[in-house]
Amino acid sequence: MEDAKWKQAIERWRKLPEAEKQAIRWKMIPRSVAASMAFAGQPVDLAMLEEEHARVPMPYPGSKPVKQG
Repeated sequence: MEDAKWKQAIERWRKLPEAEKQAIRWKMIPRSVAASMAFAGQPVDLAMLEEEHARVPMPYPGSKPVKQG
């Protein structure tokens, strides 16, 4: 039964429009950064990360990152 739940979650994800997937990924960035920092032994305030992240507009769906330098 547990096996079917993760398969259903994958199928739901695959059916989402690409723009919605990108919005979900964008929303999860602060939490991912906070988890990485905590794992590295350098905890950071999640609320502060979310506030800073909210100031940056989400890239246009389908756009590619611009390389710096």
